[in-house]
Amino acid sequence: MKLIAGLGNVGAKYVFTRHNAGFMVCDKLALNHSSDFREESKLKCLMTRFKLNDEDVLMIKPTTYMNLSGEAVQLVMNYYKISSDDIIVIYDDLSLNLGTMRFRNKGSDGGHNGIKSIIKSISTDKFARLKIGIGPQTPVPSEVFVLQNFEKAETETLSEVLNKATEAVEFYFANGIEEAQNKFN
Repeated sequence: MKLIAGLGNVGAKYVFTRHNAGFMVCDKLALNHSSDFREESKLKCLMTRFKLNDEDVLMIKPTTYMNLSGEAVQLVMNYYKISSDDIIVIYDDLSLNLGTMRFRNKGSDGGHNGIKSIIKSISTDKFARLKIGIGPQTPVPSEVFVLQNFEKAETETLSEVLNKATEAVEFYFANGIEEAQNKFN
């Protein structure tokens, strides 16, 4: 079983914010697989399941808010006995320009509090990630910028990168991290 964890914040006021890029990719994947999210309160997430390449995939959106994302990821991994080798985390990255994305197979949190929480909760930084560019950052503090909605002029680029990201996640599961990095980074 594989796990996709998209990061973001729950609630109507956050739906179109830059920090919810991970949720947006998961919503697009769920739509592509005719799959609906349901709340799993004991696992602190919204969850859906589907098959990809004949393998069961769980996809979650933590309901803990960004800074505690690791709680939900750890609960789901423990409950379903999923190894860190079988997860991919999708999240926003303000150091990448909108329209770009980057796969990584391990590394530091890079200042992202959701990733920091996951690393702390699962006691490793060795898990696949797909970073979705939300930059360039305007001259406001990072914590303000990430909670801003995407501008109307950015919606076409955002739509394109969400489509590309869903394709990239499916390619990653079929071909592995190195081939995904070569094709999409």
